[in-house]
Amino acid sequence: MMLKRSLPLILPLLLAACAVGPDFERPAAPPETALGPAPAASATDIPGQWWELFHSAALNRMIKEALAHNPDLAAAQAALKVARETALANEGNFYPSLTGSFQASRQKDPTASVSSTSASGAPQLNLFTPQLTVGYVPDVWGGVRRGQESLDAQAEAQAFQLEATHLTLASNLVVAAITEASLRGQLAATRRVIEIDRDSLGILKKQLALGQVAETDTLAQETALAQAEQTLPPLEKQLAQQRHLLSALLGRMPGDEPADRFELADLHLPQDLPAALPSKLVEQRPDIRMAEANLQSASAQVGVAIANRLPNITLSGAVGSEALSLDKLFTPGNGLWSIQGTLTQPLFDGFSLMHKERAARAALDQASEQYRSTVITAFQNVADSLTALKLDADALRAATVADTAANRTLTIARKQYQLGQIAYLDLLNAEQASLQARIALVQAQAGQLSDSAAMIQALGGGWWNRPRPDGA
Repeated sequence: MMLKRSLPLILPLLLAACAVGPDFERPAAPPETALGPAPAASATDIPGQWWELFHSAALNRMIKEALAHNPDLAAAQAALKVARETALANEGNFYPSLTGSFQASRQKDPTASVSSTSASGAPQLNLFTPQLTVGYVPDVWGGVRRGQESLDAQAEAQAFQLEATHLTLASNLVVAAITEASLRGQLAATRRVIEIDRDSLGILKKQLALGQVAETDTLAQETALAQAEQTLPPLEKQLAQQRHLLSALLGRMPGDEPADRFELADLHLPQDLPAALPSKLVEQRPDIRMAEANLQSASAQVGVAIANRLPNITLSGAVGSEALSLDKLFTPGNGLWSIQGTLTQPLFDGFSLMHKERAARAALDQASEQYRSTVITAFQNVADSLTALKLDADALRAATVADTAANRTLTIARKQYQLGQIAYLDLLNAEQASLQARIALVQAQAGQLSDSAAMIQALGGGWWNRPRPDGA
């Protein structure tokens, strides 16, 4: 008998133990061959403040300032707070709602047509009604829990969006510093060649006055000098724009440039960069984790859409008192209460709920393909970085040898030309070869540094080795 009486209360609780819609399962990691031949493994992990691997105090100062003042990062932090507070606000749907009210009114009854409603027979009366109302919607089909799952997943996605913004900001600053250093190196090389061209032009003019060279040689040298000088403004423009970019990343206006300057000699190549395994990469990349959270949110929304098509139970009740004066509010006979249960089932809504469920399932398919696309792009980034790093060392060695040889050749050519042992055209060719070799060396050095930063970014940037934002 007791079981029969309890069954109406137990059944909803049993139903609430399950939730309609698909249960989310994390996608499997790609196979170990996804990145091609396995690279040499490295036990080195990426530190949370990975930019310190470049051993530049100026770079460390800039990134510290940017993390404190960059508006994009601040906006991402605010968006994370919005997502978390929204998820916390939704948790109230798991509990009954309790509302208190107090109503006071004064009225006069028409004495000529109806009798007074007051117990005293007076046509004028005061009426006071305090009341507590309780409402509760049992989560029979798990729709509320699926909605909470979706919101929690959205908050998790926003947390990884913040991590991605943090990583992108730091990476952009590192690359901007390397680019500035590269441009300064190219400018120094170009100015050195211009000085050589000016010295050569001075020699030619003296020789022309003595009748030792033809005027065409002097004109050719003036042309070479002008061409070398012509390469300066584009490099200076790029350097100025790079300085503006650094200011913007720091959260400053373009006119408020940072005091620090970057040279290639001040930046050191990180050693022992870690190799990437597919199973670790899907754990470490913020964009993959964000896509995974979006996938879980979309999966939960399917359950919400299904639950909206099923019967819904609403329980409500009220307790209070009503009296003609405040001092009689809680006297016997003035109490009131009500209990109400409502069962609703959508019967016809123009097929709106059906199409909403189909839309939720299509959104799940979309999120699944977006996750797959994100993984493919991430693995492409890592594979590109691995390839670049393998070739950068060879390129740098070749550029160093070429620069050394070109400088030696130019020194010899200048001495030979002064002694009249070679023609001017030979000297001009040596000057141009030296310029190209030095610029190639600078670009190779910058490329190796930039590719190291790109590799660290591709591997996730070490966010797991520093506290999650706001303790996430």
